[in-house]
Amino acid sequence: MSSVRNKVVLITGGARGQGAVEGALFSNLGSTVILTDVLDTEGQNIADSLECTYLHHDVSDESHWERVVTQIVEQFGQIDVLVNNAGIFHGNRMMQTSVEDFQKIMDVNALGVFLGMKKVGTIMAKQGSGSIINISSVAGLMGTFGSFAYSASKWAVRGMTKSAAKELGRRGVRVNSVHPGYIDTDMLSQVHDFHDDSDRTNKLLQVVPLGRVAAPEEVGNVVVFLASDESGYCTGQEFTVDGGIFS
Repeated sequence: MSSVRNKVVLITGGARGQGAVEGALFSNLGSTVILTDVLDTEGQNIADSLECTYLHHDVSDESHWERVVTQIVEQFGQIDVLVNNAGIFHGNRMMQTSVEDFQKIMDVNALGVFLGMKKVGTIMAKQGSGSIINISSVAGLMGTFGSFAYSASKWAVRGMTKSAAKELGRRGVRVNSVHPGYIDTDMLSQVHDFHDDSDRTNKLLQVVPLGRVAAPEEVGNVVVFLASDESGYCTGQEFTVDGGIFS
């Protein structure tokens, strides 16, 4: 994707997992990458290895967004791509989910995405161009059992993406969501250890038509496509990377 070369790309939750992989993909393609996270040691180490910028950033805090966006624009002059990747998981059924746990999930996974679209979208609208990619989940496309708050937050991301796409489209800004399934990242290990040979693993993979877990690069490649000029007529859409679960 030569068209992402020299684009200024902001990736939240970039200290590890999917965000770190996305950062590496963009950096290797010649983008100017800014990784943000609350995990400062891990984030700075990843940024140093990629020779890119790291900023401390709590996505649920509006003042953090204002500081990060201001600093990026002052240093680089623009923001071409926002990847709202930061997210947390809490696996619990509805009846066992506390108000505190529900709010914590929503603050990071939903409020964080809203703030990112609002603050960065303002800059992109002034530029007359930009691509926002919101990382949702297959849990934002279908009913799931045992992850009530997480599912609610990812459905919120799906809905906000569609509304923002309609609002920002005439300003030259595209907004799409990506919906991963079982991806080999740290978050997956919170749900289940997919590296063992247990019967549970085999049963879970039976719902995946391709019969395997995906590498994070397989999600990252879709994100890069949505950031590139090659996807210039795509907005308000859901892109699943789930091995066929939601098919």
